Amino acid sequence: MKTQKAAPRPPIHMIDSEAEALSNLALSVEDRLPDVSAMLIEEISRATLHARQAIAPDVVTMGARVEFVDEASGADRTVEIVFPREADIATGRISILTPVGAGLIGLGTGQSIVWPDRDGHERRLTIVAVSQPRD
Repeated sequence: MKTQKAAPRPPIHMIDSEAEALSNLALSVEDRLPDVSAMLIEEISRATLHARQAIAPDVVTMGARVEFVDEASGADRTVEIVFPREADIATGRISILTPVGAGLIGLGTGQSIVWPDRDGHERRLTIVAVSQPRD
């Protein structure tokens, strides 16, 4: 029987202070959301960390608006990655504690990741564009 090898994950970059806040958040929901918590912690642990002013502008950070394509469905979506208390799916603000939010953080324009959705199905998400929040 042939086993399918998991697709390698692309390199990701995160803001050091955000990585710390997201680690604390993931640990705080470990009992309630074990799968998303584990995925987010894994992504943080493999990220290259940068000071806020040194992160590339086309990298998905907290508060960034990101346009991506779900290659399984062909759907093109634009969302803003936010903390749970700011989430509002009706306005396109998705929580970092969703599978999509955890999968997109740290990716840059043009990168793709194979990532599970809420039902555990693998999907390839490809970043089309990133815009940073205005200070």
